[in-house]
Amino acid sequence: MKDKGQNTLPADVYLSFVSSLYGNRQTLFVGMISHVITFSFVYAKTADPFFLIWSGLVVLIWSMRAIGMRHFDRVDQSTLDMDGIRYWENWYNLGAVGTTLALGTSCGYALLFSRDSFAELATIAVTLATMVSVVGRNCGSKRAVDYMTFSACFPMVVGFLGLQDFYHAVLAVLILPFVMTTRMMANGVRDFLYRNVLATREVSIIADRFDTALNNMPHGLFMLDADHRILVANRRACELLHLGNQERLKDCHLDVVLRFGVRNTFVNAEQSKTILRRLDELLKGDRSRALIQVTDGLYLEFTASPRENGGAVLIFEDVTARVRAENKILHMVRYDSLTGLPNRTYFADLVQEALAERKKPGTVGFMVLDVDDFKHVNDMKGHVTGDRLLCAITERLRRLAGDKMIAGHLMGDEFIVFFPNEANRRDLETRMHRFHEQLRGNYEFDGMTFLVSFSAGCVTVPSGDFRLEEMQIRADLALFETKSRAKGSVTVFEQEMDARYTDRQKLKDDLRDALANNTLSVAYQPMFVPDGSSIECCEALSRWTHPERGPVPPTVFIQIAEEMGIVSDITRFMVMRACADCATWPAHMGVSVNLSVQDLRGNGIIGLVAEALEAANLAPHRLHLEVTESCLMEEPVKVQAILQELRARGITIAIDDFGTGYSSLSYLDQLPLDVIKIDRSFVRNIGEDPRRFKLLRGTVNLSRELGLRIVVEGVETREQLALINKYQCADLVQGYVFAAPMSPDALRDLYETLARKPGDSRRRGRRVA
Repeated sequence: MKDKGQNTLPADVYLSFVSSLYGNRQTLFVGMISHVITFSFVYAKTADPFFLIWSGLVVLIWSMRAIGMRHFDRVDQSTLDMDGIRYWENWYNLGAVGTTLALGTSCGYALLFSRDSFAELATIAVTLATMVSVVGRNCGSKRAVDYMTFSACFPMVVGFLGLQDFYHAVLAVLILPFVMTTRMMANGVRDFLYRNVLATREVSIIADRFDTALNNMPHGLFMLDADHRILVANRRACELLHLGNQERLKDCHLDVVLRFGVRNTFVNAEQSKTILRRLDELLKGDRSRALIQVTDGLYLEFTASPRENGGAVLIFEDVTARVRAENKILHMVRYDSLTGLPNRTYFADLVQEALAERKKPGTVGFMVLDVDDFKHVNDMKGHVTGDRLLCAITERLRRLAGDKMIAGHLMGDEFIVFFPNEANRRDLETRMHRFHEQLRGNYEFDGMTFLVSFSAGCVTVPSGDFRLEEMQIRADLALFETKSRAKGSVTVFEQEMDARYTDRQKLKDDLRDALANNTLSVAYQPMFVPDGSSIECCEALSRWTHPERGPVPPTVFIQIAEEMGIVSDITRFMVMRACADCATWPAHMGVSVNLSVQDLRGNGIIGLVAEALEAANLAPHRLHLEVTESCLMEEPVKVQAILQELRARGITIAIDDFGTGYSSLSYLDQLPLDVIKIDRSFVRNIGEDPRRFKLLRGTVNLSRELGLRIVVEGVETREQLALINKYQCADLVQGYVFAAPMSPDALRDLYETLARKPGDSRRRGRRVA
């Protein structure tokens, strides 16, 4: 503990420390007796009158200290200020230091003058034994510890050094760790005492605040022990049940108290039994809430929270107004006929009631949940099974929501949940993510098991700003983000989503116009032989320059095209344009076109390739078609058949971005492949990371054993290229080290330049674009 100092300690803490110095006085008397006996025996052994005199000095010091302590007892400590407390600390320290100084001096005298081994051993032993008590008895004063330690040990050190002997000098030095340890131990005990005093004071303050809060809360509260005896009752509980003075209820059994209370509210014996039975069910955990009609004009809602020791906290409140409001709308249709959850109208009413019940502002949340691929269940298993699945989801949803959330059925496979009563947005979002995680999983009924995931969108707002219509729009936008970016997860609404959604819809219309008007373009990235002397193939890359936005990244408009279901139109444009351009290139050069998942869902790609080759009069082997591992996961058998048909027609088949998906090695054996394009992630840092380079070489060796050609993508530096060439890791190299994607005209200039300089391989090895 950092020393607080006598001027910085709170007065009550300082006084408690000083008071501890004057306590347990029997130890002082026992110590004095042991000192006198020790000095007497030393005198008897040595006949040195010094020890006899010192024995009397110890008795005198003890007597003075005893007188001072009796004076301290007579002082009204509540009137002491800081100076008064310091006075009594100094008085104690004077006597304590006198005692230790007498002991230390006796040690030094025995070492320097007596030279009797028994005298030396006895005086040192009794002095060190006294120093041990410093930690426990005198820790309340840092100065007392320091002064007593110094006054006891310094004469001893002088005595050892005065003997002018090496081994005694070593003993003198070893006194220092003893001094330091004593101080550290005393400081540790004082720190503990300081924290304990502060904790006691804090507990007292908290207890007072708790009592104030308890008696001013709008809820009635009983805190019960394991035998249902009342430990604490607040003022509101006594008012609601007409129980009189709350102090009289302590240690009374709950049944007795409630019987007395309901008897004073004109409840008959049968009603009394019903109330007690329902409260007993609540306390046993058979129900989470108990709404009890005490009289015609009083409804109380009870909740119970179990305590670790077997007791419980029983909280109840007057909910008469809420019950009356609910009774007015009982005739309305509130619940969905299939799931039994509140429909949208009643859900809105429940949310409004929840908001009205809030005692103070906070953060609330709203979530829309959509069952992923529910249409697939209806199509494959029938609508009856789909309905039963929705009912199973409802059961879990209701169980998770409990009485802390409000769940509803929006329509079809969409559910809505309202999250009230959170202090801040971060806690609420954590709660929403946990709720979403608990809802997903296996659902079993009628001997069938369904693994169900949910895409969700949610929004959090201050409770005073909650508007259901507006919140649903925002949650739907967040749900759209989930479905487009991370299906099966949950997305929290951000303000920019609104503008982004509008912008995305506009971009969809513009992309459809661009395809209709044939305004897309193609860029080509060459694939070089490893020494850079020639180009063997070029990858065709789609480009879209928006008239207002400028260039739109392919990762953006390709994803939009997939959402719109028109990516195959882009593929058609790319295949036709690539074949037409390749026909104008030198005969040894080919062109590579990427296929999407949608392109491989039917046989239309086969007819498209045949049409493009015929229109361009291009040899089939010059066309390379690239597929990624994601294309192979939905219907692998069907995709394999399509690729085999294309390869049988002479088309070169390549697997792109190898190593970034799942089960990569199995595809090398199962699919009709000619080329493997190793993803750039295998090339990154191969010069600095030997393990990454070993992985690259291992993949290359395995692929070559299967008769596949190797294209290494993403080669950006000459160091990477040199390492790849040194170990012959590539048949073709694609990357910025040679060329970036370029226009058809730039590509023509490049291969013509290379053709004119067949021997200048060094210059061809540097980046040319």
